[in-house]
Amino acid sequence: MILKDKTILIMGLRNKWSIAYGVAKSAYEQGAKLAFTYVGEENKEKIEELISEFEGAKAYTCNEASVDEVVKETLTKVKNDFGKIDGILHAIAHANTEDLKNDFINTSKEGFAHANDVSAYSFVAISRIAKEIDLLNENASLVCLTYHGSTKVLPNYNIMGVAKAALECSVRYLADNLGKEGIRVNAVSAGPIKTLSAKGIKDFSSIQTVVEEKAPLRRNVTKEEVGNVATFLFSDMSSAVTGQVLYADSGYSICIKYLTCYSR
Repeated sequence: MILKDKTILIMGLRNKWSIAYGVAKSAYEQGAKLAFTYVGEENKEKIEELISEFEGAKAYTCNEASVDEVVKETLTKVKNDFGKIDGILHAIAHANTEDLKNDFINTSKEGFAHANDVSAYSFVAISRIAKEIDLLNENASLVCLTYHGSTKVLPNYNIMGVAKAALECSVRYLADNLGKEGIRVNAVSAGPIKTLSAKGIKDFSSIQTVVEEKAPLRRNVTKEEVGNVATFLFSDMSSAVTGQVLYADSGYSICIKYLTCYSR
């Protein structure tokens, strides 16, 4: 098992359909101990039931992942319970519904700031504070989730595409900053998966249809497959990999003819 004796923190668990759950399941099957964060004290019972299948797992509320004080409080609790850890999954993103539905040019100033704050800055804050409180073991691995809308124009993705672009750029700068300490930073760019967040994207099912028809593998990916890629990045098997965006999308991202504006 490639994650035996490693502890991984999954930040942003929502439900069993989420990519974060797919990562958790894969990591656990490879021997990892798990900790989780989630949003909303009202979701505590649901989350605790969800993680009950992972022996020894604990969950912590973290309602404002872009607020330094909240992040520090949460990560300190994790350290008190688990000691130093070996990896963090950042599965945190949000944009206002109107900013996803409207043309990008009509994005509000507040909506622009909100999407980037929650979806990109939070990863920077988490990385910095984890280092400050000495949470990370030597050779730890930080992984975030992104999407192809960061590099190509995808209908109805709008401000989230810009936020994901900021997130991917942050991966490269964080990799440079933390590399001298042996800490690796990477992103996984997943193909379209029906998650709760995906429901906020208009005509999402049409995106999956195009991928199924045009991707080299002629199918969509599963959250478990994305989880396996993240598990690889958490493991020592990826010890020379940092600052990268790894695509787990059935090869769709290489198909130039179908990359942009395909539903128009």
